[in-house]
Amino acid sequence: MDNVTVRQGESATLRCSVDNRVTRVAWLNRSSILYAGNDKWCLDPRVVLLANTKTQYSIQIQDVDVYDEGPYTCSVQTDNHPKTSRVHLIVQVSPKITEISSDISINEGGNVSLTCIATGRPDPTITWRHISPKAVGFISEDEYLEITGITREQSGEYECSASNDVAAPVVQRVKVTVNYPPYISDAKSTGVPVGQKGILLCEASAVPSADFQWYKDDKRLAEGQKGLKVENKAFFSRLTFFNVSEQDYGNYTCVASNQLGNTNASMILYEETTTALTPWKGPGAVHDGNSGAWRRGGCVWLLALPLAQLARQF
Repeated sequence: MDNVTVRQGESATLRCSVDNRVTRVAWLNRSSILYAGNDKWCLDPRVVLLANTKTQYSIQIQDVDVYDEGPYTCSVQTDNHPKTSRVHLIVQVSPKITEISSDISINEGGNVSLTCIATGRPDPTITWRHISPKAVGFISEDEYLEITGITREQSGEYECSASNDVAAPVVQRVKVTVNYPPYISDAKSTGVPVGQKGILLCEASAVPSADFQWYKDDKRLAEGQKGLKVENKAFFSRLTFFNVSEQDYGNYTCVASNQLGNTNASMILYEETTTALTPWKGPGAVHDGNSGAWRRGGCVWLLALPLAQLARQF
């Protein structure tokens, strides 16, 4: 028995070799007659006669579907005895994902079970992979993907692929969101001179995104407070002082929270000073950048040059 393999939707040609001794010929599908000589016996418009010559008797089944699969028989009658030849029609079907898990949100440490069901002929091979720069290769070659004690690094999209070499693989993705409490990754103290603009920055990662609050000592800072601006984004909060005064210096606490927990970090806004000469405020006046006070003392080095000149004269 010969096999004829076609893909679903294509046309299948069934050929039967004959010679001049043949008196009658017919094509049958199981026990049903499709064609007898030039006469069509079946009602299916997809079945047509291709050739009825002294050497070949062929029919074609158009737009093949899975129910067309099976044995076909060419029956030949000669003067001596009847003869048959059989052909088995194989219909291949492209893979199709019929069921896949919905997007899921789960707390860190929980267990995840993803399902991907696909059909096709032959049966498709199903694989799962994590769409992530750190992920390497497939993580499952099965309809089911089990993740125990999921971590935040395992969040993202998971791709199910179904392939059977009949057509290009079909893929669908499931988004897995891993929720976890806030973690402050950056919070640094900052030095700013009096009268200048100062910024304290608090960066935190969390899912869902963290809500930020700022405190100075035990007092919460509110948005719109004079001279301050609190800017909250998904992953950071910025506290801006437009004109730093002595009263602004001190300890500040950033609190990041979501429904899974909270964390905090402390930082200091301190006075940044530099020692520098300033315009004259009287004889020998020098500005002490550390204390902010004026003191006399410049006369020591201001008189050094005239005394040296007097020494050379004597």
